[in-house]
Amino acid sequence: MSAAGRFPGACAVILAGGLSSRMGARFKPLLPLGGDGDSALAVVAATFRRAGVHDILVATGHRGEEVAREAARTGIRAVHNPDYETGMFSTVKAALAALSPGCRAVCLTPVDVPLFRPATVARLLSRLAEDGAPPVVYPAFCGERGHPPCFRASLVPDVLAHVGNGGLRQALAPFAFEEVPVADANTLADMDTPDDYAALRALAPRRAIPTPAEAEALLAMEHVPPQGLAHARGVAAVAEALARAINAAGGSLDIALVKAAALLHDVAKGRPHHEAAGGELLAAHGFDAAAPIVAGHRDCELRGDAPLTEREIVSLADKFVFGRWLVPVAARFGQKLELFAGDPEACAAIGRRRDNALGVLARVEALLGAKAEAVIEAAGFRPGPPPAEVYAAARKRFAARGDD
Repeated sequence: MSAAGRFPGACAVILAGGLSSRMGARFKPLLPLGGDGDSALAVVAATFRRAGVHDILVATGHRGEEVAREAARTGIRAVHNPDYETGMFSTVKAALAALSPGCRAVCLTPVDVPLFRPATVARLLSRLAEDGAPPVVYPAFCGERGHPPCFRASLVPDVLAHVGNGGLRQALAPFAFEEVPVADANTLADMDTPDDYAALRALAPRRAIPTPAEAEALLAMEHVPPQGLAHARGVAAVAEALARAINAAGGSLDIALVKAAALLHDVAKGRPHHEAAGGELLAAHGFDAAAPIVAGHRDCELRGDAPLTEREIVSLADKFVFGRWLVPVAARFGQKLELFAGDPEACAAIGRRRDNALGVLARVEALLGAKAEAVIEAAGFRPGPPPAEVYAAARKRFAARGDD
């Protein structure tokens, strides 16, 4: 369901009235940022639309006619703040005074924080719509508050009446609020300077790939236990080592995507069909590039001359890591076959996955001209075989759970 479906009457405000004084000759709202050369203003508007918010208003100031033309091209409303030089809060007030009568919840952001994800907006509005929710919610990445704050439109008269220093934050301070955890570092990413802009322009086309920090934040949000975190980090280390070696041998794998998907491959462990559930979870957070890798990591068949992709590397790395210990792939499947020796159907499925994994392994080692274990150990991942008691505990767990 879209944000609008969860909170009918949601609207968005984009603040674009500033002077861009630290950007030199560049003007932030109109800087190209999207993959098709879309402006920062258009990128933010598209984010709100993808979250299901279609009542979008931009507040202009400096070079207001140019921003208004871009707003019209983008299909959003514009309101001009003639007092923009007095500070951002005057632009906030001009925007809030021009909200549609049907607006019930407001998400507000300066245009120079342009890359937060649609999933973040949807998560905030979803929380705001819940019974007992406070009237103000902020996204928080790793405990740090970012943009956009969202609040009930019933607070707008109080904000408009506020005087004094502190701007919107101070105007909202008297009201109950909640910092909603998000796996979105872009809620903190602004572009005040040319260097900031260069960094965000490089980041913009990669929003579908979680950074390692975002992956760790999502693991924390999903309450993955310590043993699960150790396994995830072990698989990520193995996957990264293999991917880097493959690229050195002529491959073209996306290392960041490999590492992120490996960290998150078991993020939904414990749920039914956890691979598919993990893929759905990542897609819901806007990590569309990593989602299919996580959804398909359990079994990867590489046919004919099909190229090695990030999915096969993550799947293979998972087969090398038992808990947090490195084990040979064949031995790992041998353990499972022993565990399910009394279940012919389960053994047939395990045998099929073993053959697929060994096929991927053979392709990797042929490309590398070396044993995968040697590459992994050369990269510094040497945890050794699991202690006997760990394997014994796994036997009991698998026997009680009755799956493979």
